[in-house]
Parts: sequence; structure tokens; C-alpha cells
Amino acid sequence: MNAVVQMLDHAPRSLVEERVIRPPTIGKIRPGIKVLTRAHQANDKAVKLYHDMVAAGESFEAIGKVLETSLKLRNALVPKNVPYFVCRRSDFANPDTADEILKLYGEDRGQGRKLYRFPVIFAFDDWLRNVPNQMAAYTSSGRQYFPSMTATESAIASCTRQSSATLAHKRVRRSFGGRLVVHRQDNDIPDGVCDPHLCPQYQDRKCNLTATFVFAIHEVKGLGLIELPTNSIYVLQKAYSAMQTVSLARGRLTGTRFWMSKKEFEITRIDDNGQPVRQKQMLTVLDADIDLGALLDGAEQAHPALEAVTRAVALVQSDTTSQALKQGTLQSEGDIGDAERSMGNDDGVRHDPNESLEDKRQRLSDLLHRLGLNLPARQNGFRIYAHHT
Repeated sequence: MNAVVQMLDHAPRSLVEERVIRPPTIGKIRPGIKVLTRAHQANDKAVKLYHDMVAAGESFEAIGKVLETSLKLRNALVPKNVPYFVCRRSDFANPDTADEILKLYGEDRGQGRKLYRFPVIFAFDDWLRNVPNQMAAYTSSGRQYFPSMTATESAIASCTRQSSATLAHKRVRRSFGGRLVVHRQDNDIPDGVCDPHLCPQYQDRKCNLTATFVFAIHEVKGLGLIELPTNSIYVLQKAYSAMQTVSLARGRLTGTRFWMSKKEFEITRIDDNGQPVRQKQMLTVLDADIDLGALLDGAEQAHPALEAVTRAVALVQSDTTSQALKQGTLQSEGDIGDAERSMGNDDGVRHDPNESLEDKRQRLSDLLHRLGLNLPARQNGFRIYAHHT
């Protein structure tokens, strides 16, 4: 999970690398269950079919489709909040993975073995890659509208959609890598700006928040990560707060074991009369196995290596770096030398001579991240220095 930052050129080498690569996934853990609506609970056939399929480990999507096709019952299932997570065999590429998760971390609190709390490890230091989220409107044929952040100071989100197919030589024009994304411009959203207060799809509850936690679980094997979806803004805000706290204290998210569980909170919702109503709801929360007090207390003490490398970075990251190096205008070449010597000893303490290569990579990766050397501008500065010397 903690590979050393590669200070090499990252230019795409193929058409595949030009597109954003999503991490592979091996399965999904769900935050709750679905049950028959109150009206359909009086239908004996629907009740039997529902319980038989639940006992067989079928997904709620599959159950809903069977109820619709066999009994002609549309929208027969509604979400129900429960204090545990749902880990089904049918939601994993290898069904035995679900059994392994329940075996390792499941508990029996009177309702059979359920998943109430389990450890997760995130694969990225960027919280948004660990919990990708967006507002999106879906139809029966798939995603209809979704936002795209504009790289401006105001970070305005644009409402976008996939382009319609066009004809070329009496045939549908092929689009490499999927359909093109274009700005939405219609009578409802003429300027293409994503504004939920003015969006008819959002007001009709057709456009909603969708977010997904993406993580690995300790001791669970598989070539991919595990997903846990949520559509709660409260869950997203609390997860962001937890990750930012750990990131500020440790300088990174990778390598930290978080614990995912559920806790009851009072939230506010707006009723049909437009009045705020307080109600209790079980929400997904993150906790972490770290001594935050010790990390914050140690942060007050300056690290000799960190100081030396920071000074070196400051000297080589300006636009006139190469000229300064040639003209000898560096304030202190000793800073560069101190930085070079410090890279192998980032905290000023003599380390175990038998330290493993993986541990050395871990320390180096942590140091580079704290210095911001994962940023292309700083990496380029060190490349200039290295080539000159």
C-alpha cells in the first residue's frame, strides 16, 4: 500500500493510460437491508419468496427483479436501517470472500452472525479517491446527469451528460473509450451549472448524492478492493472529518488501520410540510487505531532531516532554479548536502541496521509525502538539481 513515490516522468505510454484508471474491486459490503413495503407484507406469496431468497443469500436487486417479474410487484422493497452491515456471497466475485469476512470479524448478538465492526485500510492518501462521490440522476437505462468540477478558483460544478450518438456515412459514429461527456444545456439548466436548488431533477428526488468507500480489509485476500456505498451526506461529512484529522496528524492515510462501524445519531430531515424533524438513524462511522495525542505532541519537535530537506526544496523549486544553480546563487550548498544525507535518516534517530527494505521504503515514502514531493513541481526541482550535479 505504501509504495515509494516514483520521481520519474508520468507521461501516458498508451491510450489506456490517458484515461483515469479505477481501482479494481472484488466485492461489495452494503450498509443496510431492504424489506417488503407495508402494503406488500400482506401478500403471502411475496413474503415467502422474499424470505427464501434472503436465506439463499441473494442480493436485494435480484429479489426485487423476481418480485416484479413473477408477481408483477413494482417497487416492492424499501430500505431499512439496521445496526449491522450486509456481507453476502452474491456480492463478491469469489463468494468465499464474504464467508471469510464474517468468520474473521462477524459477531452474534442474538440475530445470527452479522458484521457490526471491521477494520479497513485505504489505498490512497487522497480522501476523495478513497470515497469518490457525486450528485447523479439515473434513469432505467443508466446515469442521465452528473457533475464535473471545473478547475477554477470558485470550483464551480458543471452539470454534464453523455453525448448522443451521431451518424457518419449512414452509420453510428464510434467513440473510443466510451461516450463523450458534454455540458448539459436545456430549458431547465441553460448555463450548464450544477445548482441543486434550481435543478428540477434534484427537487423531484431523481438526482441524489452517491458515494462509495473503497478499501481493503486486513487478512482478506483478493486482487482488488472492496466497496461500501452510501447516499448520506452525514456519513460523507463525518468520513471526511476523520480522514482529514488522521492526514494532518500523520501526513498520510495509507498505512493507518481504520475501523468501520455503525452508530446512532440524531439527524434533521424536512417533512412533507416543509418543517424540520429530528429523528434517530444508524450511520456508518470511521475510527482509527492511532494515538492522536502522541502524534500532536511529537509534532512540536522539529525533525532535523525534515528541516534540511525543506530548505533544499525551497532552493530548487523556483522558476529560476537552473539559472541559480549555474550562477552559484544558492544560499547554502550545505542544505542540499544535509538533505541528501538525511534522506536515509528522516527523523534524526539512528535506525536498526537490520531494518528491512520494506520498512526503509515506508520511512522514505512518509518523508517524501510530508515534504510535498508527490507534487510534480517539487519533483521537477529535484530533477534539475540531480542533472546539474
